[in-house]
Formats: sequence, C-alpha cells, structure tokens
Amino acid sequence: MKLNYEYSKISSLFSQTTTSNEVITNVSYDTRKISSGESSLFFALHGSFRDGHAFIDDAYAKGVRHFVVSKSGSTKHLENTFEIVVPNTFEALQSLAAFHRQQFDYPVLAITGSYGKTTVKEWLSELISSDIRVVRSPKSYNSRLGVALSLLEMTPQAEIALIEAGISEPGDMEHLVRMIQPTYGIFTGLGNAHRSNFSTKEAHLAEKLLLFKNAKHFVFPAEMNLSISNGTGIDPTTFDSFLNDFSSHDRIQRLNASLAIATAQLIGISDGKIKERIALLKPLSMRLEMFEGIRNTTVLNDAYNLDEDSLRYALEYQMANAPSNRRILVVGFGTEKIELPEWISRLAQEFSVDKVIQHVPNADTAAQLSNASVLIKGNRAAQLEQLAAQLKLHPHQTYVQIDLDAIRKNISYLKSTLNESTRLMCMVKASSYGSNATKMGQFLERIGVNYLGVAYPNEGIELRESGVTLPIMVMNCEEESFAACIEHQLEPAIFSHRQLEAFIQQLVLLGRSNYPVHIKLETGMNRLGFGADDINQLIHKIQSQPEIWVKSIYSHLAESDVPSSAFTLQQIALFTEISNQLIAELPNTPLRHILNSAGIVNYSDAQFDMVRLGMGMYGISANENTSQHLKPAISWYSSVSQVKHLNSGDSVGYGRTFMAKKETKIAVIPVGYADGLSRSLSQGKGGVFINGSYCQIVGNVCMDMIMVDVTGIDVHEKDRVEIIGNHQTIQELASKMNTIPYEVMTHFSSRIHRLYLEG
Repeated sequence: MKLNYEYSKISSLFSQTTTSNEVITNVSYDTRKISSGESSLFFALHGSFRDGHAFIDDAYAKGVRHFVVSKSGSTKHLENTFEIVVPNTFEALQSLAAFHRQQFDYPVLAITGSYGKTTVKEWLSELISSDIRVVRSPKSYNSRLGVALSLLEMTPQAEIALIEAGISEPGDMEHLVRMIQPTYGIFTGLGNAHRSNFSTKEAHLAEKLLLFKNAKHFVFPAEMNLSISNGTGIDPTTFDSFLNDFSSHDRIQRLNASLAIATAQLIGISDGKIKERIALLKPLSMRLEMFEGIRNTTVLNDAYNLDEDSLRYALEYQMANAPSNRRILVVGFGTEKIELPEWISRLAQEFSVDKVIQHVPNADTAAQLSNASVLIKGNRAAQLEQLAAQLKLHPHQTYVQIDLDAIRKNISYLKSTLNESTRLMCMVKASSYGSNATKMGQFLERIGVNYLGVAYPNEGIELRESGVTLPIMVMNCEEESFAACIEHQLEPAIFSHRQLEAFIQQLVLLGRSNYPVHIKLETGMNRLGFGADDINQLIHKIQSQPEIWVKSIYSHLAESDVPSSAFTLQQIALFTEISNQLIAELPNTPLRHILNSAGIVNYSDAQFDMVRLGMGMYGISANENTSQHLKPAISWYSSVSQVKHLNSGDSVGYGRTFMAKKETKIAVIPVGYADGLSRSLSQGKGGVFINGSYCQIVGNVCMDMIMVDVTGIDVHEKDRVEIIGNHQTIQELASKMNTIPYEVMTHFSSRIHRLYLEG
C-alpha cells in the first residue's frame, strides 16, 4: 500500500480538523501485520470476536500515532497521538477507500460470481499485464473489508485495477458498488453459495447484477441467458482457437479462460498476443490437497467447505485424477447422521461416485476406506481434517510437498520456447526424482505430454499397473527384464549389439514383430550407446530383423548446462551425422532427441523431434533468465519436536561436537540423514528456517533428527520448519551439501510423506 495523504486531508473527509501534517502511506487494522507504524493510520475495527480498540496500545508500541476510533479519548493515555472519531470505523475505512478510488480516472474492472473470481482475475492479469500496468486485489480479497483494502492499493502508476467483489447477504453489493464504481465487469456465474441468505434465486441474481448497473460493459457465461443491454454472454466454444494450448480440458476452467479472453479483447489486447499467453495460464492453487493414504487409497482433502459449487469442482477433479479407479465421497456436517441433501446425491450420481459415506462424530470412517480414490468434503464443524490425518500413509512429521500446478506451469513455459511440432518426453526415473513416479506419471499423462522415460523396467511396470497408457521408454533394460518389458508394452533403449541380439531372440520366442525400440548413440558421454563404427552393422541387423521397429534415435549431452560449449556443439554435429546415416537406411523416419532440460535452454536449435524434460519440470534451471520464468515445485518441511535450554558447557548430540559457550536454546527436529538430509550439514554447515529465521544445525546430523540453534527466536513445539522452500531453495541446500539438486531429490526417504497440491 503506497498512499500519500496528509493526515489533515483524511481528517477533513470526516469533518474534523487536526494539527498533524504527517503523511499517511498505509492503513492498518491488525497489529500482527504492522512492521513499521510511523506513517500508518490504524482503524480500530469492531469485529464479532475482537474490538480493535483493545489493540491500540499494541499499535502504539509499533510506532502508530494516528488512529480512527469510535470511542472518543481512546488514545488520550498515549503521548503524541491523533485520533479521528467516527460513529463506525468500518464504514469510515470504506469511505476512505471510495475517496481513494475517485482520485484515479483509469478503468476499474469488477469481478463477481459464486465461483472462479480469483482465477479469472489472475488469468486476466496474466493476459494483459505485459501491455497494461495492473493493480489487483490481493489473493481473494472480495469482502467489504477486502474490497476496501484492495482499492487502497491503487496507485498513479497503474493503468487498470482488477477488483474482486463477493457478497453473502442482501445489501452487501450496495456498499461494494459505492466503493468500486466499476468501469467494466465480469460475472463468472451464479451458484448456490450463500443462496440461503436470499429469498429467491432471482433476488440473489439481482443483488449480484447491481455491481454492473452503471458499468460501460460486462461479460458473463452465455448459459446464464441474461438479457442485459450492457452485457455480453460468452460461449467457450467460440474461443476454441485460443484454447488449443490451454493447460486444462475442464469445462469450468475453459469457461473461466474464455471470460478472461473476452475481457482482454474488450480492453484492447490483440488476439495474437492473447493466443501467445494462453499456454502460460494455469489453475490456481486451492485448499484441496492430494496424498497417499492407508490401505491403497489416494485422498483428496477439501475438508473445510461444503457447497454445491465447490463439490462439483472437486468431483470433476477427482474424476480427472482417477477415471478408472473406484471413487468414494466422504461428507460431514458436524452433526449426527442426517438425511443427505438432494444436491449431494444428485452430484454423486452425475459423477458416477461408487459410494457416499456420511461421517459423523466418533465414527470409525477410516476403517471403511480402502482401494479407492477418496474425496473428503465437509464444513468446518465436521472437523474432517482429523479423518484426513488418520488416512495419511506416513504420519511422519516430515513431508515433501510437490506443487503440481508449478510443474504444469514450468512445462508450459519450456514448451512455449520450442517449435510447435516438438514433442515432450518427461523423465520419471528414480521415482520421478523422489516425487513418486506413479503420481507424476498419471499427472503428466493427464496434462498431455507425449512420452515418459524411466531408467529401469520395474519403474515402467509400476506406471502401467497404475493405469498410465502413455508410451514409456526404458533407458536400461537387460536380458532378465525383456519378457516383463514386452508384457507391459515398455519400449527399451538399445545400446549394444549384444543387447539387441538378445532382445530380438526374446521377440522371436514370443512371436512378436515391429516392436518399438529406441537406439542410443554414443556421441561423447562415453557411457552407453552405439558409436560411429557400429552403424553399418546396426543397420544390417535392423534391416534383416522384422521383429524390431526403430521408434527413436537419441543421445546424451555431457555438458548441456554450459552455453556455447564447443564440445556440446561437436556432440550435436556427430549425432546429426550418425542419425542421418541410420535414418537413410530405415524404412521409417524415427524421432530424434538429444536435449535435456538444460539443453532446451542453451541449445534450442538442436531440439530435433523431441526433447526430454527432467529437473526443469520442477523449476530448477542454472540459467538465470529461464529460472525467472519457472516456479519451484518442491518444498520440504518438518516441525519442531521439542525446545531445550542449554547452560554454558552443555553438549549436543553424538560425539559432543557442539559445546554451548553460553546459555543457548535449541530446537529438535525429526529429520536426519535417513530422510536425505546429508550428514555433511553437521556442525553449522547447514540449517533450516523457523518462523522466517535461519537456524544453524548444531552438533552432528543424526539418522532421524537434527538440533538447531534458536537462541533469541520465538520458537515453540509443532512450529513448522522449512528445509526447502521460499527461504532456502533446493539449489542452496544442495550447494551446502556439496552436491546437486538431483541427488537431494533422489535421496528423499520413502518414509517421508509426499503431499501433492493442485488447483
């Protein structure tokens, strides 16, 4: 917030005078969020559970000297304070927001609807922000308080404001309209959220439409069949040409994208620019989490709200993630068993849910769940988060969080740098670098990659048994695994004459022909592969044996992360020469691929027909420019088990390698080298973040725990510990461990719980 009003000016808005000429740069209402209060104006808001007047002393202690209160004399016991007395501090904040909005003549676009407001706002921002400076509501601020705070974010530098507006009761919209005064608008749709607070559906709709009464124009879903002179109905099918590269086939997501596209056109963004940016749009992270559960379950946990619109979205998501699995819906209302609402039964039938279970207090619902995809939905009173905790396969406090939305975005960005025809192979070897191959394989197939790559046949078999049908290349396939490889339709990489002969013999025994294989060429890595001297013999064997069919030809670059490497250019030239020689003698034209994630960035001219994505999917790149476009997808967290106080002379851990020289406070954290946190981080070489503060490891890293110095930091048991996250990247941790991010990820222990996030 960057306001620039003299306190005397704000006072005059409420017909009051003051002797203070202090410039107010921001407003505050929550003392927990005040970092520097010298130029802040504190509104003592009166809420359902707290009265802001009780926190005036706290605000004063943080430097605040200017207050808006409803109780005269609230600050008289404090020196050098100034107060504006108003009948209602909340209404005063809204009046200030309305005044601030009036200071700008650029367009304000308001977004309302029962669902999708934040998604449409963020997507529209992505479509237009390269051409127009945008200010928008933070997160999903759309209540009367949220709208006021959002409008106060408007600055002279912006050229358009995107403001969300949500209502829950009759009369709410009148207050929002007075503040927002929208120029344009988007109506995302009318659902049942808060419907019970309105007399009829028509009354609910009329309240929503008040937002656009004086707007120049607004858009809405055509299926709503509104007859409004200043509105246009949007049919997603009319934007099919724009959505070719869109990341989702979900109906609701495509409708949201279409509303954003139509509005971007209305604002003046060219169709060409919109089409370029569509591929970068991604679903936003939501509260729904996905994790492995006990008794062969996959759990989708959305245990905090239950209404028709959110349930429909969650069921669509469950079906997309588990189309062939048994699906169970668990709902809870925080009461004894009641008659299931009609809309729940109807949606369960619509999405072919196999079983609906109503969770009631003290019931052993977990015992009824096995071998299925389980969606948990309930209101807060149901406390279904306790059921979700019971279902987690590994109740270890330490967990790795995999952000599937970030992976989708990273793939979309890297794909946007390639030729349109270039195919994508995503590597899911080594349990997909520690993130779980089956979950990643299912996800990657769903978003439309072309190929998967694994190191060994057992990894490919695991993918097949989980229902993945994409073509899968196996890079290391020896004779003992040939039969299993063929049985599960896995495509082996062939790298030697001996291996080729043995695989052909297996195909002959099974009576198979035209079986797809991938020819590995040696171009300088000096690991596996056919060299230039082997090609004539290889060609002869392929031509004489109808059992095999060359699906692709590939090689590996030794230093793809080094731009303009003479050795890499030599490798690419040799690969081109040998593969051309081989293709000239084959009855078909195989795919060719040599680039990994780093190669895509540094040697895009050598993308041939396909590229192989590995760590780049997870937002890891040594290229500074590329890394700015990628989002880290891997986080690693634990929690504090115990806080201990040491006296001078006390030692810590095995070997007593740490001796306290003064009174010291340490926190014990249940993560160690058995989880993948290297022992090389011992004795202060590594550390973690707790409550935003860096805490060095003291003593040696143990098998199952570490001890860190938290002296002078407010730390308590159960506080979250960040090992990898916003404060410490995986690259930074790898550097401290004297290794690379690949090793960090592949050393995540199987006992560490994996948590998958996706919007």
